[in-house]
Amino acid sequence: MHPEASPKHLPVSLFLIRASVVLMLAPWVADKFINPAHMVGIAESFYGITGLGATVVLIIGAAQAVLLACFALGIGRTWSYGLVLLMHAVSTFSSWKQYLDPYTGANLLFFAAWPMLAALVALFLLRDHDALLSVSRRGRSRRD
Repeated sequence: MHPEASPKHLPVSLFLIRASVVLMLAPWVADKFINPAHMVGIAESFYGITGLGATVVLIIGAAQAVLLACFALGIGRTWSYGLVLLMHAVSTFSSWKQYLDPYTGANLLFFAAWPMLAALVALFLLRDHDALLSVSRRGRSRRD
């Protein structure tokens, strides 16, 4: 579908997905600066990465902050939307143990990752139509 042929409410819908993803990810990015030890614990528990130092966590946080800013502004939609999608997919799939035991602790909350993953896939697939409050213009996402 050509961007000019998109349904009337599609740009608003896509913007709302983008904005809500930013609202969800921003505290996680900020957490890397506020409490790097939390990320160290997550890296060990969910990704099997040990020995992560505070400096590495701060570098990861800075990279994620730049990525999230690009995503929020619609800059480089193919890359920024794709990397945010990949980042969230890795997080979602790395939590597989929580899905097997949903009624222990706060594990039920992990299921909220699935609709967000689906929304990110939809946003990525429809990125050419996501022009509302976006720095990149329509039809340019294949080049950015």
